[in-house]
Amino acid sequence: MRLDKYLKVSRIIKRRTVAKEACDGGRVSINDRPAKAGTEVKVGDRMSIRFGNRVGVYEITDVSEVVRKENAAAMYRVLSEDEGMKAERE
Repeated sequence: MRLDKYLKVSRIIKRRTVAKEACDGGRVSINDRPAKAGTEVKVGDRMSIRFGNRVGVYEITDVSEVVRKENAAAMYRVLSEDEGMKAERE
């Protein structure tokens, strides 16, 4: 699955256009490498997202095309997250 779509489906980022801009702006990395919106993600990948001085690090645990809102948080495991990132997701 494309990274921008994964970010939207998992609801880490609410809109796909914002996810695409974050990826193309160099604010998202997969396994410590800068990632573009079209980068394919898979289970076990480690993803970090930077918004300003806030940083969130996640491990991908599931890749599904369609997920209900209440099940979206099960698609990833939070490894570390600033308080601002947590509030952003909720």
